[in-house]
Amino acid sequence: MSKDDKPLVDLDDFPATRTCTYINAANVALMCRDTERVITAWYKDVAENGSNNFNEAAEDAVFDDLHQAAARLFHATPPDIAVGSSATELLSSLAWAVMPGPDANVVSGADITFPAAVYPWSRVARLTGCEIRLAKAHDGYVDPDELANLIDDQTAVVCLSHVEFRSGQRYDLSAYAELAHQHGALLVVDATQSAGAVPIDAPGMGVDAIVTGAYKWLCGPFGAAAMYLAPPLQTSLDPGLVGFRSHADMWDIRADHLTYADNASRFEFSTMAYGCAVGLTKSIDYLVDIGIDRIFTYNQSLADAIIVGLETLGADVTSPRNPNERSAIVTARFPGQEAADIAQKLKDANVRVALRGDVVRFSPHLYNRLEDVNRVLHVLASD
Repeated sequence: MSKDDKPLVDLDDFPATRTCTYINAANVALMCRDTERVITAWYKDVAENGSNNFNEAAEDAVFDDLHQAAARLFHATPPDIAVGSSATELLSSLAWAVMPGPDANVVSGADITFPAAVYPWSRVARLTGCEIRLAKAHDGYVDPDELANLIDDQTAVVCLSHVEFRSGQRYDLSAYAELAHQHGALLVVDATQSAGAVPIDAPGMGVDAIVTGAYKWLCGPFGAAAMYLAPPLQTSLDPGLVGFRSHADMWDIRADHLTYADNASRFEFSTMAYGCAVGLTKSIDYLVDIGIDRIFTYNQSLADAIIVGLETLGADVTSPRNPNERSAIVTARFPGQEAADIAQKLKDANVRVALRGDVVRFSPHLYNRLEDVNRVLHVLASD
C-alpha cells in the first residue's frame, strides 16, 4: 500500500465507493461503470432494433471478444475458452462429459467447499455409482496433505475451489495438477473466488479445466461465466448440455446430425444473456490491463491491514497466514460476541461485509483503500 493511499483505479469507475464502505467482493463485487454501460447499451439496441443489428452473423460471433479476454486472463488461447451463463452450468456440463464410472472416485475438495463445486459430481455419482471424496476441514482449514492423500489410482477427477469461499484458503494448483496427473486424473478448478484477484496461468499450472463466474472478483455481471479447457480435452469430451450452438456451424440448422467444434466452444450450447457476456469482456479487459499481479499484491496489502487491525482489537483471525495459502479473504471471530451481531453493527454503520456461519468475512478488492480498512476498524472499536 502506498503511503498516500492511492487506489489502483479511479474511484469514479466504481460509484458505490462514494456511498458506502464496501469490503465484500467475495459475495458480489462492485461492477465497473463501463461494464454496466456496455451491458445497458447492448440490451437497449436489441430492445429497439431486434435483429436488425444483432443479426445471425453478430450472434455467431458474440463470444469472440470474450474468448480473447478470458484467454488473456488464463494465459491461454481463444480456442481454449467456452462461455456459459454460470460456473455451475459449465461445470455440470463438464461433469456429465467426464462421467466417472462405478470403479472411480472424485476428490471434490473438502466438507467446507462451496457446494456448487461438489453437487455436479454428486449428481453424476448418483447415476454412475462413482465415489465422492471430501477432505475434512479442521476449524475451517483443510490440511493439504490430507486432501492429497485422498487421491489414488482410482481417482478420475480432482475438483478444487482455488480459494475456499469461507476461509480464503488458496490451494497450490500446480502441485495438485502434478499429483492428479501422476494418478491419471484430471484437475478441474472452480476459480470463482480467485479469477480477477489471483494470477492464474492455466497451461503453466497444468490445470485441465477452470470455470469461473463473473460477479465476484472479476467485477462483472450475473448471467455470464467462462471456462478454460486444456487442448487434449477439446476434441474428446461429449458435453453434458447440448443445443443449437453446440454445432460447429450453428446456423446449419438440421435435427439429423450434430458435429461439435474441435475446441472448447463445443460447450457453448444455446442462447443466453448475451449482453452479460459482452459486459464480462469489458470487466476482464479492465482488470487484465491493470495487471492481475498488481491487483493481487494490492489486495494482499489491504488484507494485511485488516488482519493487523482485527488482532489489535482482540479478534481471532481464522484465515490462513502462510503466504502460499492466503488470498484477500479474511475471516474472524470476536470472542464474547456473536458474529451476526458484529456483521449487523457494521451494516448499521454502512460498512458491507459478509456473515458466513460463525465468522465475519472481509474481502477487499482493487477499488478499496486503506481508508476503508480504517473505517471498518473504527466501527468495530466503537461502543
